[in-house]
Amino acid sequence: MKDAEYYKKLGFKCGLEIHQRLATREKLFCSCSTDLENDMKVGTVERRQRAVAGELGVIDRSTSFESSRGRSFVYNVFRKSSCLVDIDEEPPHGVNDDAVETAIRFASAFNARIPDEIEPMRKEVVDGSDPSAFQRSMMVAYDGRLQVNGRTIPITSIFLEEESSGIEGQSGGSVVYNVDRIGIPLIEIDTDPSIQTPKEAAEVALRIGLTLRLTGRKEGDAVSSEVQRGIGTIRQDVNVSILGGTRVEVKGLQEIESMALFIENEVERQLRLIELKKALIQRHAVVDRDTKELTDLLGHEKGRIIADSLSRGGIALGARLQGFAGHLGAEINPDRRLGSEISDYARMAGVRGIIHSDEDLQKYGLSYETIKVIGDKLGVRKGDAFILIVADRQQCEKAMKFALDRAAMALSEVPPETRAVADSKKGTTRFMRPLPGGSRMYPETDALPIEVRSDYIKSITQHTIYLDQRISNVEAGLSNRQIGEQMVYSQHLPLYEYIISKVKGINLVVATTLLEKLKELERAGIDTNISRDVFVDIFGRYSKGEITKAGIGEVMRYSPESARDVTRIIKEKSLERISGERLRKMVEELTAQGGKDIIREMMSRHRLNIDGEELNKLVGDRK
Repeated sequence: MKDAEYYKKLGFKCGLEIHQRLATREKLFCSCSTDLENDMKVGTVERRQRAVAGELGVIDRSTSFESSRGRSFVYNVFRKSSCLVDIDEEPPHGVNDDAVETAIRFASAFNARIPDEIEPMRKEVVDGSDPSAFQRSMMVAYDGRLQVNGRTIPITSIFLEEESSGIEGQSGGSVVYNVDRIGIPLIEIDTDPSIQTPKEAAEVALRIGLTLRLTGRKEGDAVSSEVQRGIGTIRQDVNVSILGGTRVEVKGLQEIESMALFIENEVERQLRLIELKKALIQRHAVVDRDTKELTDLLGHEKGRIIADSLSRGGIALGARLQGFAGHLGAEINPDRRLGSEISDYARMAGVRGIIHSDEDLQKYGLSYETIKVIGDKLGVRKGDAFILIVADRQQCEKAMKFALDRAAMALSEVPPETRAVADSKKGTTRFMRPLPGGSRMYPETDALPIEVRSDYIKSITQHTIYLDQRISNVEAGLSNRQIGEQMVYSQHLPLYEYIISKVKGINLVVATTLLEKLKELERAGIDTNISRDVFVDIFGRYSKGEITKAGIGEVMRYSPESARDVTRIIKEKSLERISGERLRKMVEELTAQGGKDIIREMMSRHRLNIDGEELNKLVGDRK
């Protein structure tokens, strides 16, 4: 792995944007439920969106690009988790006070400054993920900091905003979204670009995520969970640049373990694009925008991709790229080439991609004779390349424009882009849209500013438990650092804290059961959706000596829904603990029968009913 000095020489800059859903009951600007389970679709809405000028009177480049794609959007509406606010048919209701309080709690956890007034804003989004074409967002704090491995990482801003719609599918120029999750409160934590290495980026992301999970409101002996858990509830966006390159945002990284790989690959991608730019300039490369229609030349070809498009009334367009020969096929990331970058842009028009002359064109059914005729028609000479696009005329023309725009960028810059995961295993990305700027922000006229007084902040922070304090409490209660660290990072931490607040003196048993036994049962395909009060009942019975530690897992195996079910399971499965005088008599009887390895034989017969420690002591005392 390359060290900090290597990245310093490259002029490496890296910053993070961490987005985390909050665990509120209602959405940010309406009273719809944030529980999306088992909801029912009740209708659809179809919209088209276009870019408008932001507060500065300028149309942002990213929204302009998305608008030019001309797509239509269909929104699935649900019974309990969506309403007229979500589809922009009704003004927003009052802001969710619980969400604001949680955001301020997190701001204090990062030692950030909170303004006297929080201003709701609209952030223009025309990729279809918001039916209104904007996302409501408000900066709740700024100028914070985070300590990671002895270094201070500045937290530039903290936002409270609405979650976007979830994409359901797309076909051609139409995209389908579900609006059930839109409007769920979301906290965004932004760092400055002072992160020094890809490895440090992952460490910072982990620390921020841990801070969000473990900062909470004190409720008696337990701590409330302020954020949602599970796949998709937290997303890491990474901003990366190097000297000679540009800032590129990689969106939607789900696994911190792969973050360093994505960053390393983005650095390598920019280095390769810088090298390609120099090589193309030395060749005096030019992008020829005089496209030619080649439909008649390809009408007799048998390649499936070409034949399918032409049979549906599509056309074929071609363009010459002077001096690009050999460079379209140049690898810039694992299984990614300059041709892939150009193809990504073309796909934004809804086409399958491009065909280019650095590929094996015979796989598309193109004969040598046809390839030569295409070259002649486009004026291709030695050292030149060409690209082909086959699709519906309108799509084809738009896709060719996007493709040639990207080819031209190869001569002038590493384009500032927002990119998404292409292959999580290889750590590669694909183009989504141009990088947005500040021109897409403008005031939210339908929501009032939020006044933040010092006594309000004090009332929130005095009941807040912070990361370091919570870690210390967990490790002290377990007297086992390794298990303590596992529990701190576990999704079961809130459940663990609730159980030990109700059942005293068995912290280690609770922790190891939740960390190990629950995982074992889940891997076996057993439903472990047990309420926390039933967990308390199960561990309470263990604490009273009614069942053994092994019996705890066996009761959990049958997913009890109430204390009555726990009683039934213990009785039906014969899980009552054998202890005291009864255990002593059983040992005596087995000894009288000539048993040699008393402990092994007793445990093999009654593993679920006997506590091994008690049995060992009893047999040891007899000796």
